[in-house]
Parts: sequence; structure tokens; C-alpha cells
Amino acid sequence: MQLKQTLIIAVALSVIGIAAWELYWRDQGKIPDLDDDKNLWAVQRAEVENASKNDVVLLGSSRVLFDIQLDEWEKETGVRPIQLACAGGSPIPTFHDIVNYTDFKGTILVGVTPGLFFSTTFPEAGPWKRPQTRIDYYEDRTYAQRLNHWLSLPLQKNLAFVSTSEEGWSDDIDLKSLLNTIDIGNRTGKPKDPPFYAFQYIDEDRNNYMSERTATDTAFANSIQRVWKFFIMSNTNPPDKESTTKFFVDDAKKFMERGGNLILLRCPSSGWLKGGEDKFLPRTEYWDTLVNATNAKAYHYEDYEQLKHLECPEWSHLSAPDARYFTTELVKIMKSDGALSNSKTN
Repeated sequence: MQLKQTLIIAVALSVIGIAAWELYWRDQGKIPDLDDDKNLWAVQRAEVENASKNDVVLLGSSRVLFDIQLDEWEKETGVRPIQLACAGGSPIPTFHDIVNYTDFKGTILVGVTPGLFFSTTFPEAGPWKRPQTRIDYYEDRTYAQRLNHWLSLPLQKNLAFVSTSEEGWSDDIDLKSLLNTIDIGNRTGKPKDPPFYAFQYIDEDRNNYMSERTATDTAFANSIQRVWKFFIMSNTNPPDKESTTKFFVDDAKKFMERGGNLILLRCPSSGWLKGGEDKFLPRTEYWDTLVNATNAKAYHYEDYEQLKHLECPEWSHLSAPDARYFTTELVKIMKSDGALSNSKTN
């Protein structure tokens, strides 16, 4: 009897403790959110194995992840794309993986963020290693890892306090992240990285959108801008235009020769970041060269009156309403050009 009472008390205290911790973080503005980790990515990568010629795969860096909204694309075409863009990564490794290790012959849209696309082909460099790590995980994942992911989803969707991320955002609230917020002084003498806060939400199929706070709170958007400045100013590696272009073009030709439909996309950027891209990665030397080398269908946002004036709140990504507008208008343009002739509505 005493053991039963002890068990009841322990369970009751656990429930109360969990509820209190959850309510505390809800009061701090946290909401349940999925982690855009390698598991979520791998589930979408598996969809490519059985995709048909009518299907669409989205590749790129975070701009494609933010700026292409799956609901709007599906409304316009009847096809829901497979989202495989990787924040902070080059699309080239994933494109290489699909071209060489699947039979997919549908549409692949590749977002070209100049600083990442043309950065490197060195396997250990961050822009290459980030997507390649996800590719390797997809190939090697075990059934236990798959089961663990599926069991974690209900918790991630319903409990704010379990929210964490593979990215390691400054406002993650798992125990490890909270311990990292303790200020013990700068022992190395090196400048500290600026805090990098999460500024988006993602759905189970990796439909990603910017948080309203980022779009409306200038001070918060400025904190993201400081991170972009820090990353760019601290990067001393010059772009490797020749090797990245050649690597991609070789795969592009192979993909198109087997009947695949390749589309290149340059998403909007703004402010200081756009100024740097225009100066150090000029369109004529990078984008135009890539388009001419692949002979693929290509869309640069500056070429269209309805797209060229869009502003990114933190210089690099569109707000959720603008992303929905951008996706709708872009799909209409591509459909009128016949670039999406394989869509189910045609």
C-alpha cells in the first residue's frame, strides 16, 4: 500500500512539474516547434525514391526554404514539392546525390544563393559538409533512429519545453542550451559570436516560414542582420567559381539528358547583404555564367516587375506573407513559360 502511494505521489509531482515548466515557457512566448534536423530532412529525401516525372524537388539554401511556400505551389500546380533545401549549405551535394543515385526525371528547382552556391567543393567546408552530412545520415539511418523520430514528433508538436534544434539557436531551451547561456567570461580572448535566435517555424513536410516577430520587430530583425555581417566578415575564403560551376554543370547535363527538368532560381536579398553580393559576386560573372553553362530554365527575381521590389526584413529571407506572394507569382511566371509543363494541372 505504501509503495502504491509513493508511486502515485511521484507521478503526480512529475505531472505538476512538467505542467509548470511547460506553462512557464509558454508564458515566455515559446510555442511547440519542430526541429529541422537530419531526421526531418531524411523523411523528405526518401520521397524522391518513388517520385514521378510530375513531381518537383526543391534544392537550395535557406532562401528556398523560406521563400518557396509549399501550400501556394500546390494551389497553383496541383503538385506539392519535396523540400530538400538546407540552411547554410550548398545545393550542389544534394543535386549530385539525386542525379547519380536515383532515377528521378521530374523537375528540380535549384536556388542559387551566390555566397553559398559558388563557395566550395571541399568536402570538409561547412557549405558542403552540412548537406552531405544529411545525405550520409539518410543512407545510413537505422530503424531505431526512424522509430525514435516518429515517436518524438507528437512531443515536438505539443510541448514547447522540448523544443530544441540541430542548429543550436541562442534561444533553445533544452538543458544543454540553457547551461550555455551562463556567462563565465571570455577565456579565449576571441570575439564572441553574436547571439543567433530562431526566426522561423517549420512543418512536418519542411514547409518553412519566417516568424511574425522577425517581420515586425525591427530590433529583432537587426539581431539577425548582425549575424549575417559576422559570418560574412569573418569568412576569409574566396569563392571557388570554377570548380563549383564545373561540378554542377556536369550533373546538370546528365540530369537533363535523361529527361529531367532543371530550373535555376535567384531569390530576393536586400540591404547591406545585397550590396555585398552585387559587389563581390556580380550577376554577370556568376549567375549569368552558370545559366549559360547549363542552358537550364532560369529565373532571377530582379527580372520581374512584380518581384524585384520585395524586401527581406533581415536582408536574406522573405516574410511569410511575401513568401506566399513570391511563390504564387513565380509559379505563374514559370507556368506561362512552360517551365512547369509536367504539373498535374496541365
